[in-house]
Amino acid sequence: MSPRPTGLHSADAQDDFLRARRRRAMARLRARAARRPGDLDLILPFDEVVAALGRTGERDLGIQVIAVDSVVGTVDRATGFDRSFRPTSARVRTRWERIAAAMRRGEPLPPIDVYRIGDAHFVRDGHHRVSVARALRIEQIEARVVEVLTRVGASRELTLADLPRKSHERVFGERVPLPSQDAAQIKPSDPLGYGILAEAMEAWAFRAGQERGELLDRERAAREWFDSEYAPLVEALREADQIGSGTETDAYLRVGPERYDRRVVDG
Repeated sequence: MSPRPTGLHSADAQDDFLRARRRRAMARLRARAARRPGDLDLILPFDEVVAALGRTGERDLGIQVIAVDSVVGTVDRATGFDRSFRPTSARVRTRWERIAAAMRRGEPLPPIDVYRIGDAHFVRDGHHRVSVARALRIEQIEARVVEVLTRVGASRELTLADLPRKSHERVFGERVPLPSQDAAQIKPSDPLGYGILAEAMEAWAFRAGQERGELLDRERAAREWFDSEYAPLVEALREADQIGSGTETDAYLRVGPERYDRRVVDG
């Protein structure tokens, strides 16, 4: 809900800006108390997100209405706003208040420009409009949307801390190209587990190829490894109540790669 207006749009816009700055200051205090003072400023950078997820293409979706809180990142890191699009300095004040006054008057504003990855949006143009909309508790905004297709999906909850894991997941997907419903079941707690799993699949495929006298392509090898090696072992561990406190993939990693290594050595 937007703050109660006085009817003087310029004055209300000034109050809006000061209120947004106070929210920023309070958020900094909370972050410092939680010993995460830097987290507040880590706005998601589009280029780093795309590098981690793996870009495969894009398509222009035209003008759409999107949720303001789905805007989580930016193409331009030097924006003057924190990760919640609160103003970080007075440098943005003049333009910010002008847009706030226009929004309060109900004036039509041009759509913002965003990239979409999953259900998350990254601002190309319109940082001030997003910031004001958030400050005024406006839930939706018009945007020109270009959807960026990636190898690994993302949600609006994505953080900078998630990017190394997403990068490992992307590389695993390239080495082990599983169907999406199978890939969704691969969830190691430690991102390095993705590399161990990829090596296990490749070792399995090498042995299977030798036994059959043929070379398995990656897609076929990935599917057969999952169906005949990974899934049956996970099911056996589940039936024996040996999954433990981690994920099913963690349970597989405790016994699967080692078991297979012994088979290779014992040959």
